[in-house]
Amino acid sequence: MPENILDFLFDPLVSRSIAALIGFLVIGLLARWLQRWLTRHIQNQRTISSVGQVIRFLSYLAAVLLVFTIFSGQLPGLTVTLGVAGAGIAFALQEVIASLAGWIAISFGQFYAIGDRVQLGGIRGDVIQIGVLRTTLMEIGEWVRADQYNGRVVRISNAFVFKEPVFNYSEEISFIWDEISIPVRYGSEHRLAREIMLQAADAVFGASIERVKREWDVMRQKYPLEHASVEPRVFLIANDNWMQIALRYPVDAKHRRTVHDELFMYILDAIAETEGRVALASATFELAAAPALDVRLHSGHKAD
Repeated sequence: MPENILDFLFDPLVSRSIAALIGFLVIGLLARWLQRWLTRHIQNQRTISSVGQVIRFLSYLAAVLLVFTIFSGQLPGLTVTLGVAGAGIAFALQEVIASLAGWIAISFGQFYAIGDRVQLGGIRGDVIQIGVLRTTLMEIGEWVRADQYNGRVVRISNAFVFKEPVFNYSEEISFIWDEISIPVRYGSEHRLAREIMLQAADAVFGASIERVKREWDVMRQKYPLEHASVEPRVFLIANDNWMQIALRYPVDAKHRRTVHDELFMYILDAIAETEGRVALASATFELAAAPALDVRLHSGHKAD
């Protein structure tokens, strides 16, 4: 009986299988230890999630390589069969392979990270999970007419990074440029209207302008960009109906609607205090002259 057990244990296939199981156990324990180490020593949740995905992928890859290494002595006879089967599997799973390649590009190419506001494949939202095959977004917009959540969770194949542009509202700098405009009636004090717009910008986000300047300076050192002004600016355009006064300003992409509300509240209150010196315009239609009407009445009876 002991000899049978020893013969069983020393059988090449059994011993290699045991070695593979031990290897799987070591890989799993090492991956778990690395995950716990990340949780203890890294505070940024986005970094923990991204590195955790990489650790899991490397664990699976190490397990596959371990199997091929341990059982390599029994594989030469199956080389042709495995090659044909591998080609067929690669063709059938080309989308999966593209998604996996996309995940590698996302992880190491810094396309986006968890928490970024992006547009992928025509879908806009905040990245809430980056999986090996799919990226999950909390969608914004659609029937909600603003950059706010609509409650729909969207999963997009990672292969999209190779097929369509990736728009990232949060990478490199924490702001985007935005504009609002108001129509001012002709005859109003347009210089006062411009001053009201600038005062509104200063009241709403004047304290953050210095931070925005620092971020833009870093951006210009990294890329060959022109010296664009990040301070709020006002532009006036005169058309047939009114004077269009536009305010251009930097804003966090996730706070656009809130900033719009605060700006318009300030502007409307300030215009009301001008007592008519600044008046908002609206679309009106004036009938300059009515055409003359020639009305003739004819009797419907004919003489006998």
